[in-house]
Amino acid sequence: MMLLANKTVLKSTLYFLFTLFTILAYQAITQVSHAKTTAPVEQRINSMVKKLSAQAPQIDRKVLRMAVTAYKNAHQKGQVKKPLLTVIDYSLPSSKKRMWIFDIHNNKVSYYTHVSHGKNSGGLKASSFSNTNGSKQSSLGTFITADTYQGANGYSLNLHGLEKGINDNAYQRRIVMHGAAYANESFIKKNGYLGRSWGCPAVASHLAKPVINKIKGGSVVFAYYPKQTFLAKSAFIRSTQLV
Repeated sequence: MMLLANKTVLKSTLYFLFTLFTILAYQAITQVSHAKTTAPVEQRINSMVKKLSAQAPQIDRKVLRMAVTAYKNAHQKGQVKKPLLTVIDYSLPSSKKRMWIFDIHNNKVSYYTHVSHGKNSGGLKASSFSNTNGSKQSSLGTFITADTYQGANGYSLNLHGLEKGINDNAYQRRIVMHGAAYANESFIKKNGYLGRSWGCPAVASHLAKPVINKIKGGSVVFAYYPKQTFLAKSAFIRSTQLV
């Protein structure tokens, strides 16, 4: 009887150990497989950041890395029609150039210039951002450029926000790119800062047409600020979904 009990215990122990070994082996294989999958993605992102930052030494590489990751996520979702990436770093004051337009295929900077933020986002520096209609604040995150139109602010470019709860109301809010006299360098020389929009990323009057024509029709615009809720919520700045 005792011998039978011991055999039963031994059998149960062996079965438990076998099951545990199987689970651990599966986890190890899964981790290795995931590492093999993500490693090339990270390498491609790092390579792209290195090439682009060499052409734009002024840009924060951490910001550029987020922008490149956002670009790749948008591309994987089939949103990108033009290999161009516009990066706006709202952590910089409006008196500084804080918008870069990168030509991804040729690894070069097409434009490096000033850009405005919303009236209720801040003065010299922006600090408040919104996805709410009527807020007159800028929006963060990943956008895709759309079509153009002639409006109250002249030649303008529609933007579609890709991030739910972050910027997906951009089109309804009429957050567009356009030219403005208050976005000219002469305004900065006179006042020490750029004038402000109602949330639109406005550029200098003379740059509006060439810039808009450059990026219209399906390129990525990425607007950054170190807002914790944005950094925690945005899926586009993460490479985990990329293959």
